[in-house]
Amino acid sequence: MRSIATLSLQYAHRFYGFRGEARYLHGHTGILTLEVEDSINPGVNMVFPCNEIQKTAWNVLKNFDHALILREDDPLLPAILQVYEKEGIRSGTPQNTMKGPAFHTDLATAYPECRLIVTKETMTVEGMIKLVYDLLKNQLNIAKITFTSGVNAASVRAQQE
Repeated sequence: MRSIATLSLQYAHRFYGFRGEARYLHGHTGILTLEVEDSINPGVNMVFPCNEIQKTAWNVLKNFDHALILREDDPLLPAILQVYEKEGIRSGTPQNTMKGPAFHTDLATAYPECRLIVTKETMTVEGMIKLVYDLLKNQLNIAKITFTSGVNAASVRAQQE
């Protein structure tokens, strides 16, 4: 049996090195759907409370909300950091309250103080799924992840490790 939770993420990115429209900096509303699998918990008659799935996932994923996601070799990255430094927001401000804990994985690093995610790969919907799974695999028994962003969508059934 599965419990299913959905989260919405607002973010900006670009596909550095891509020849199409996505090479320009642009924003999306991304919809992430997590399916958590287990046996039904007797007494509460559910696998996992959906609000708990959302809380667990949001603790890490809120770093993506209203964030800029750039690949580590994107020439915009140093320019963005320079502007943030000049504006006094690189190290955050008291108004920057929507942030989770910083993280560093093989796929990405989060800099929550300036709402920036730096990735190793271009952040496509497939890349987002890989990253989300990597961040949450030890916290939730994820059976399936779906991510939709604009007209793009990807889905994967999680591999049991």
